[in-house]
Amino acid sequence: MNILLVGNYVPDKQHSMLGFTRLLENGLRQAGHQVRVAQPPVVFGKIGEWIPRMQKWLAYLDKLVLFPPLLRGSMMQADIVHICDHSNALYIPWARRKPYLVTCHDLLAVRGSLGEATDCPASVSGKWLQRWILRGLNRADAIACVSHATLGDVTRLAPGIRRTTVVPLALRYDLPRLSASECDAQLRSIPGLDPNKAFVLHVGSSQARKNREGLLRIFAKTIGAKTIGRIDAQLVIAGKPLNTSQRQLAQELHISDRIVEAPEISNQVLSALYSKAIAFVFPSTFEGFGWPIVEAQACGCPVVCSRRAPFPEVGGEGALFFDVEDEAGFADAVVQLANDAVFRAALIEKGVENLSCYEPALMISRYVSLYEQILSVHESADCVAAQA
Repeated sequence: MNILLVGNYVPDKQHSMLGFTRLLENGLRQAGHQVRVAQPPVVFGKIGEWIPRMQKWLAYLDKLVLFPPLLRGSMMQADIVHICDHSNALYIPWARRKPYLVTCHDLLAVRGSLGEATDCPASVSGKWLQRWILRGLNRADAIACVSHATLGDVTRLAPGIRRTTVVPLALRYDLPRLSASECDAQLRSIPGLDPNKAFVLHVGSSQARKNREGLLRIFAKTIGAKTIGRIDAQLVIAGKPLNTSQRQLAQELHISDRIVEAPEISNQVLSALYSKAIAFVFPSTFEGFGWPIVEAQACGCPVVCSRRAPFPEVGGEGALFFDVEDEAGFADAVVQLANDAVFRAALIEKGVENLSCYEPALMISRYVSLYEQILSVHESADCVAAQA
């Protein structure tokens, strides 16, 4: 099968989406298929590096003016076109010579543009763009949703789709569980991290839906005087630095001196953080999937996260779930994981068992099966049109 993958614009630094495209590319090639990746060229975007206030708009020239003709040329030899990120559904033409499949990770931005509460508010131009994306989704031959929660949103907001299904994401990287000595060697690269002190871990961006304010309050409770069995630990935040209001909150909670920020880390350092953390805390309010949950489980890190969909679906029995508002429950769970070795080991074991659902080969086989179904339907439609 000849498959064209449509990937993201590299300067946007959407690392999770770029990683998903690479995962698909490598897996499909290993399965014996011919694969090409088409991505918007970086031409006007280079100029934007010198004019930061114009960078966003110059990037749109690359994505919306230069790329569509290149994409039309690339698809000529393909049997099927797979758009790896639903935000690129705007590239689906009204008249399609090839079948198009879209992987939908979440519709949070689309929902935000429609006025729904998703912690993803949209500007005037953002509303226009998200509606364009939604129209593109309705032109797809099929949509693969990463979770049942995302499937529910697609069914509700894009009712014109011919075929929808759930294909869970697989682990993007080889994130092995490291030994104590291996962890120490990797973690020396993180400024401010005390190698002799335990730490709680959070991995994620600075978007409002990540609920970093809740994370800070949860951590403050784990070391607070009112917490039974309280812990003496640091909080490591891997991802974008805290913003001004979050730093102010940390000062008010008297935990500023315990926070370690680790932006732009390697996969090896990420593995070390997961492997050595007391717990991975993920109090997000909205997500389409929640990749870090599975990453933590792969490294033997106990997971404590919010009960919002799709987290129970993703984490299975290998995670502890609490209502977003139950910050005391989050804190008590972290303290118990730090002090109860038997409880901790049992949760880690369940997390490892849950990983069988997220093997890359399993995801690839599901996509190949979906490609075959779409092509079969497309060929049948062509035969009917030819006979008419």
